[in-house]
Amino acid sequence: MNGPTAASLPTRRPPPSRRCFQSEAVESALADGARRIGDPVLAWLFTNTFPNTLDTTVTFDESGEHPDTFVVTGDIPAMWLRDSTAQVWPFLPFTATDEKLRRMVEGLIRRQASCVQLDPYANAFYREPVFGEWRNDQTEMKPGVHERKWELDSPLYFLRLCRGYRHHAGAFAPFDATWVAALHSILDCLRDQQKDDHRYRFVRSAAKAPPHAGRGNPSRYCGLVRSAYRPSDDACMFPFLIPSNAMAVVELRATAGLCEELHPQPGDDLLRMAGEFRTLAEEIEKGIRAFGLVETGPGAIEFAYEVDGFGGRLLMDDANTPNLLSLPYLGYCKSQDPVYLRTRARVLSAANPYFVKGALGAGLGSPHVSRKHVWPMGLMMQAITSTEDAEITACLRLLVKAHTATGFMHEAFHVDDASNFTRPWFAWANTLFGELILKVLAERPHLVEGPLDP
Repeated sequence: MNGPTAASLPTRRPPPSRRCFQSEAVESALADGARRIGDPVLAWLFTNTFPNTLDTTVTFDESGEHPDTFVVTGDIPAMWLRDSTAQVWPFLPFTATDEKLRRMVEGLIRRQASCVQLDPYANAFYREPVFGEWRNDQTEMKPGVHERKWELDSPLYFLRLCRGYRHHAGAFAPFDATWVAALHSILDCLRDQQKDDHRYRFVRSAAKAPPHAGRGNPSRYCGLVRSAYRPSDDACMFPFLIPSNAMAVVELRATAGLCEELHPQPGDDLLRMAGEFRTLAEEIEKGIRAFGLVETGPGAIEFAYEVDGFGGRLLMDDANTPNLLSLPYLGYCKSQDPVYLRTRARVLSAANPYFVKGALGAGLGSPHVSRKHVWPMGLMMQAITSTEDAEITACLRLLVKAHTATGFMHEAFHVDDASNFTRPWFAWANTLFGELILKVLAERPHLVEGPLDP
């Protein structure tokens, strides 16, 4: 196996006194997982990566009336709604027994609710109400907003965090007036983005922006919701990003249920809003079925990546979640769904222009970096959604190669030379790797009980 030997594996974690946040429940799960993993390098990677979000990215403050949590993405000093939710997602099961961890997640929900209320179109925020490096973007910038790239999945990740917290922690603490106001902002934003004459515009001189003066390519109203950018940070070619719309169906329905659980009285505002969430979810679902499913051969129906409602479609997939590969992970369909399986076969093949193959192996890439780079998050999602031992093992072997003695996962690595990688500190990738390992330990422990070498 490439990489260090068992005798030269010093921890890459900061010492306890320098860790941003510590959870006894997570530490216990970490020690138990490492003990059960037979491959020393894999165990070492797990212990470095899984707690990386807690060790290095969390600012937790309980000095005010309510807890407040700010989670940076890693090497960029800002908080993305998507990343911060994904970074804490695998810790949610531990909130049932760890009170401090539960308060930390409560603080993140409160912080995200305030961010959404500040600007539901923004994707990333600062801890303080300041202007940052993108202050000159041609859009409606506000103090506290780091970037205002409209990515449909951003507010959906906020909703995902809320329902995950309710499910695992069993608490209602953060669902207050600010949270309700955030839900109103999200509904208004999504309704606006169903329309071609929407009010969002974004232009940046240093980056590719949506065409037509920052408004994006034309679309036809069909129930789907527009997205200016993909979760990879790249501008959409066609405005309706199908993976994000599929995520919307799941999270809007779940939020409707949460609203009903909170306030079931007839005539209550949340009960009315639950109806609006359900109606919007059904409109999006009909749009996916009418425009997001495309015939790629005689009788072969698959999911498109992007569409416009006029018949335009883009057949590809990107390594960043939400993507087509992640649809079962997001709860939109079953892993054995025939349409998903056909789509999966295509996106994990040369038919997808961003499926990368080279000397080290193969995996999903992204137009965000060189076409010769594989994204570890794509490999992780491939393994998470796989039902085949051999495929999961192959993904694990390539991920172990990808760390190149750093002890961490990265944004992307060159398929012929893993030492050529981007972002040495990318907490989402680290946390997702830990989530994958926990899933394997729970469902297929035999895959990691011994060495990963063939």
